[in-house]
Amino acid sequence: MRRDIPPLAEVRRITEKKRDAWWTVMLVDPVATPLVRFTAMRTRVTPNQITWGAFILGLGSAACFAFGDWKWLVLGAVIYHFSFIFDCMDGKLARLTGQGSVFGAWLDFVFDRIRVMVCGVALMWGQYDRTGDTFYIWLALAVVALDTLRYINSLEIFKIRHTMRKQIKARMRAAKRAQNEAELAFMEDLLRDNPSADIEQDLQRAAGEAGAGYVTQPSDGTTGTEADEQTAPKPKAQVIDLHQEFRQKFPAYLRVRSFLLRHRIRAHLVSGIEFQMGVFMIGPLFDAVMPVTIVSGALLLVFELAIIYKLLLSTRDFTRTIDSFEEQKVVTAA
Repeated sequence: MRRDIPPLAEVRRITEKKRDAWWTVMLVDPVATPLVRFTAMRTRVTPNQITWGAFILGLGSAACFAFGDWKWLVLGAVIYHFSFIFDCMDGKLARLTGQGSVFGAWLDFVFDRIRVMVCGVALMWGQYDRTGDTFYIWLALAVVALDTLRYINSLEIFKIRHTMRKQIKARMRAAKRAQNEAELAFMEDLLRDNPSADIEQDLQRAAGEAGAGYVTQPSDGTTGTEADEQTAPKPKAQVIDLHQEFRQKFPAYLRVRSFLLRHRIRAHLVSGIEFQMGVFMIGPLFDAVMPVTIVSGALLLVFELAIIYKLLLSTRDFTRTIDSFEEQKVVTAA
C-alpha cells in the first residue's frame, strides 16, 4: 500500500481538469477520481493497463449491442459507461503517479476511435437485424463519420490556434527586443484561469489601457493602491484577445461561459463525449436508438459549426493583431 498518495481533495485538484465536458464533471469524475486514488494506493496497475481495460469493456458493450434486444441494449449501455469511466481513469492515474507517456496518449486516442466505430456498427447492426430498417445502416456510417469529424476538427483547430499564438509571440519577442515592451498574455487564458472574475469589466479595462495590461484585484481585500504600496510593482502584461470579435457579437456568451467555468464545465456543451453518451447510453436505455442518434448528431454538428465560426472570427482578430505590429513598426521607423 502506497502512503505517498494525498487525500481525496488533493487528488481531485491534481487529476481533474480545470474545465471538462458536463457529462464527465457530473457523472464520471465523482466515481472515477476516488477509484483512481484507490487504484494508486492499493494496486500496481498502470495507466496503459486501464486503457486496455476500457477498450475491452467497450468491445463487451459492442457485443451486447449486436443482439439488438432491449435488455441487451441496457446491459451494453451500462458497460459502455463503465468503459468510459475507465477511459477517464487512465489519464487521471497518469497525472497522479507521473506514469504518463506519449505512447499512452496515442494508445488512448486510437482505442477511443476504434471503440466508437465498433460500438456504432454493432449497435446499428443489432437494430437493423431486429427491425429490418435499412436506415440503421446509414446511421452506423453517420456515427463513425461524425466522431471522426469531431476529432479531426478539434485537432486542426488546435493546430491553427497554436500557429496563430506562435506567430504573435514571435512578433512580440521581436518587438520587446527592439522596444523593451511588456510581457504577452492571451485573454482566453486569463479568463480560463480566473473564471470568477468580472469578465466584462476586465475587457473594458484592457481596452481602455490600450494594451497596457490585465491586473486582478488582491485576494486579501486591499485596494490596488494599498497592494502597490505593499509590494513591488510588476510589469503589466499586454493582452492579446483573439476572440474579441466573437465576444462583441455575442456578449451574453461571456456570462454563460463564466458561469460554466466556475463549475468546471466547458462551453462546448455537445462534443464527442456527449455525442457518444447519447448514442451509446441514452438511446439504448430508452430503446430509442434512432431518434436519439439523430438528435445527438444534429447537436454535435451545430456546436462544431459554432466552433468553426468562432475560429473564423478569431482569424480576423489575428490578422488585425499582426497588422497592428506592422503599423507600430512603421511608426517607430518614422
